[in-house]
Amino acid sequence: MHQLDYLTIFVFTLIILSAGLSFGKQGGDMKSFFAAGGAVPWSISGLSLFMSFFSAGTFVVWGSIAYEWGWVAITIQMAMCISGFLIGKYLAPKWKETRSITVAAYLTNRFGKNIQQYYTFIFLVLSLGYTGAFLYPVAKILNVVTGFDIYYAILLLGGMIMVYTAVGGLWAVIVTDVLQFVILTAAVLIVLPLSLEKVGGINQFIAEAPDTFFNIFNGEYTFWFILAFVGYNTIFIGGNWAYVQRYTSVKDTKSAKKVGYLFGVLYLISPLIWMLPPMIYRVLDPSLVGLETEGAYLRMCMSVLPVGMLGLMLGGMIFATASSVNTSLNLAAAVLTNDVYQPLNPKASPQTLMKVARVATLLFGLGTIGVAFMVPLAGGIVEVVLSIGAVTGGALYAPAIWGLFSKRQTGNSILVVTSVSLVINVFLNSCPQPYCPFHSDEAVK
Repeated sequence: MHQLDYLTIFVFTLIILSAGLSFGKQGGDMKSFFAAGGAVPWSISGLSLFMSFFSAGTFVVWGSIAYEWGWVAITIQMAMCISGFLIGKYLAPKWKETRSITVAAYLTNRFGKNIQQYYTFIFLVLSLGYTGAFLYPVAKILNVVTGFDIYYAILLLGGMIMVYTAVGGLWAVIVTDVLQFVILTAAVLIVLPLSLEKVGGINQFIAEAPDTFFNIFNGEYTFWFILAFVGYNTIFIGGNWAYVQRYTSVKDTKSAKKVGYLFGVLYLISPLIWMLPPMIYRVLDPSLVGLETEGAYLRMCMSVLPVGMLGLMLGGMIFATASSVNTSLNLAAAVLTNDVYQPLNPKASPQTLMKVARVATLLFGLGTIGVAFMVPLAGGIVEVVLSIGAVTGGALYAPAIWGLFSKRQTGNSILVVTSVSLVINVFLNSCPQPYCPFHSDEAVK
């Protein structure tokens, strides 16, 4: 990279940090710190939801699929727009109607303290792993591109995210998410036309692409996989404790609906912009194999972006992934403060609770940095964390969603559903091939 690219990343970092810290006075009480005072405009909350779900993995994982299989990567990404519309229609307004700041508070009010503690314990343990797994690839990108030591990168990025989240609360999280969206969108919009120009135009690209490259379903990514993907993401985005904050932090149910709808619209448009460059790179350089395909999008960027723009793109990718970290930090602090500390000290003053909230953010941030440090030492921890996510996602979030629509559900009933689902999911994900013929079927998993 050129010196101008490094300067761009440095300036980008200063802008994000300054924006996050500027909201220190906005998070002066519990509702402001964890729900942004319930006054976030639906457009900003929707963009924040989009960026919280978005990460460098979008370009790495799905970019790899786009390079290998073509249009099906766009199909997979666009499937999430269906989830967004379903959430906007049915789930987001239901969460807003609960008048709870966190899902944990809803579980307490709806099913009792014991049930809430069960889910809170599982959530906090898993969140620590998820958040550390999000932080590691961000540092890895910085390490690969700049040569900066990965452990120092983890400390630097983790510390910066931890500080502005502890100071500004949910306002800092949401505003930095939106700022990252604007900058990253500007960068990716430039990549697509430059990529088409590099390949000789759209007609030349279509003519030289592999025969099945534009099939909407391809390989193991079948219609049934897409259908299962829609179902999973509807539950995951509609019930994930961190994402639910985006529906509860707006002023009313109508605004909550619009948050989901905006997420859906963005995932209807953005996959084309994201996935076409690695597809085009397949035509320019069809020699990538194995893990090399994960770098298809970055290779395309490096071949077409002018000096300075590559730094902007990389900065956008780094902080887009970081948005998943700051979202988890704020949510974990909310759970620790509202649902663990406050019941133990019900007479705590608002000032004391705010101190606890900020300390909880810092402590969880330190834990996240520790997990990220262990990733290169433990080797397969990232895959383990992702597998845990696949196993636990529906089992943890679906029962709470079920409770939103059915007054007949009790704490015991959702506990049984979660426990049975976890056992089934673990079996489907880990049973040996001879005893589980569909083990390798991605749609069934």
